[in-house]
Amino acid sequence: MSQSPPPPRTAAVWLLLALLLIQAIGAIGGGIMLIADPHGEFSKLPVEDLAGSPFDSFLVPGLILLSVLGVFPLLAAIGLWLRKTWAWWAAGMVGCGLVIWIAVQATIIDFSWLQAAYFVMGVLIVLAALPPSVRRYCDVTA
Repeated sequence: MSQSPPPPRTAAVWLLLALLLIQAIGAIGGGIMLIADPHGEFSKLPVEDLAGSPFDSFLVPGLILLSVLGVFPLLAAIGLWLRKTWAWWAAGMVGCGLVIWIAVQATIIDFSWLQAAYFVMGVLIVLAALPPSVRRYCDVTA
């Protein structure tokens, strides 16, 4: 009995891959910058922006940014490329995590256009993970 070929990478799969990689690259770069410069001297990020938060430097936010919003989306993209069933769920978690991160950040510091863009990115990741073609590609029951 021959196996049917796996479903192709549809436009929705390519879009989700692109969004996950863009998110991963930006967050890995941003996380490394915050970890390397936790007091914002080089990056010109005022530590005063953290007033009202539990952090007195950008070190912990940088670690969270690097791992949760950088490495995790990269792993989700790799899993998606390799057609891992968990990648579909991971992609949705990345989008939801990004929306939550920005919502919390916006309540602590002033809301900016950049935060709005990342909020939209999180929503787009969630929406890009929803089409049945993406679930079929990952062999998740559609």
